[in-house]
Amino acid sequence: MSRLGSDTANIMTKLFLIGMGGFIGSVLRYLLSGVAQGLSRSVSFPYGTFAVNVAGCFFIGLCAHLADARGMFSDSSRAFVFIGLLGGFTTFSAFANESFNLLHDGETSLALLNIAGQVAVCLGAVWCGRATAFWIWR
Repeated sequence: MSRLGSDTANIMTKLFLIGMGGFIGSVLRYLLSGVAQGLSRSVSFPYGTFAVNVAGCFFIGLCAHLADARGMFSDSSRAFVFIGLLGGFTTFSAFANESFNLLHDGETSLALLNIAGQVAVCLGAVWCGRATAFWIWR
């Protein structure tokens, strides 16, 4: 197989692993969120989403340590676990892990910019999306 064919096969394998991990993560998010929300008996606070975000952050922290300190993840398993499984479970875990890494690396200003910027800009994007939908389909 040529180098180009090998690269294409590696990319396709990685995309497959990410997709499978994302499928599993999304299903787990749906199940855990539903269980947590049901246990809370609350209709006014999103306990299910909160539980998923906390669990995702815990697991990305655990896996990141194992990857960084112990070298326990190959490129393929990193794609499956970090991008696919945890990405499908909650992208909040990636946001929190990246912010933590900035703090850990002494980049406090960048970490605070990332945290404040993502929260503010993403809330603004939700508002813009809703306003756009309202304007188009009024």
